[in-house]
Amino acid sequence: MLLTPKFITFEGGEGVGKSTQTAHLAKFLQQKGISVLTTREPGGSPEAEKIRNLLVSGEVGLWNPKTEVHLHYAARIQHVANFLMPSLESGKWVISDRFSDSTLAYQGFGYQLDILKLKQLETFSIGSFKPDFTILLDLPVSVGLVRTRGRQKHEDRYERMGVDFHERVRNGFLEIAKLNQNRMVVIDAAQSEIAVSEQVLGKVCEKFQLDKI
Repeated sequence: MLLTPKFITFEGGEGVGKSTQTAHLAKFLQQKGISVLTTREPGGSPEAEKIRNLLVSGEVGLWNPKTEVHLHYAARIQHVANFLMPSLESGKWVISDRFSDSTLAYQGFGYQLDILKLKQLETFSIGSFKPDFTILLDLPVSVGLVRTRGRQKHEDRYERMGVDFHERVRNGFLEIAKLNQNRMVVIDAAQSEIAVSEQVLGKVCEKFQLDKI
């Protein structure tokens, strides 16, 4: 059976395990004969990766929050146009570690910028392009930040932001999920890696009517 290509995203705060679960899901889909590509944001295309380097490194207060928003959307425009849309149009499924929900959560709720204006910027930047399915991995902020210790220090700018900021981000993600229940599911990331993966695979199979075996 030929399946319509799908765009799946993982979202969540720092240390929730998005990259790990992206790899598990990609392997599972590939074993089912589905052609899959993985990507990330910010980044995902050569031009967007250059912008990523500006965002994830340096001092916490390096950018004005509004400047930061525009950098994220500049990277996203390139990512969508040069990687995501061509990949989906070629018949491949795509799994991304973060997408536009992260901008609403981090810049909207975290920095407390105007959510409506961010949504308008999203529409202006990428139109109606959205994920087919989003998995939000939820974890207490204190646990997630402990998990991030030992990561590459040149990409830890967001991790170094205050706990209050990260609490607002977490609450923002949960609010976004509540408003988008037809597209998003929330999974407790405090479970073991295997338990989380089992739930992720189950939700994906349920959403797209795939056999889990």
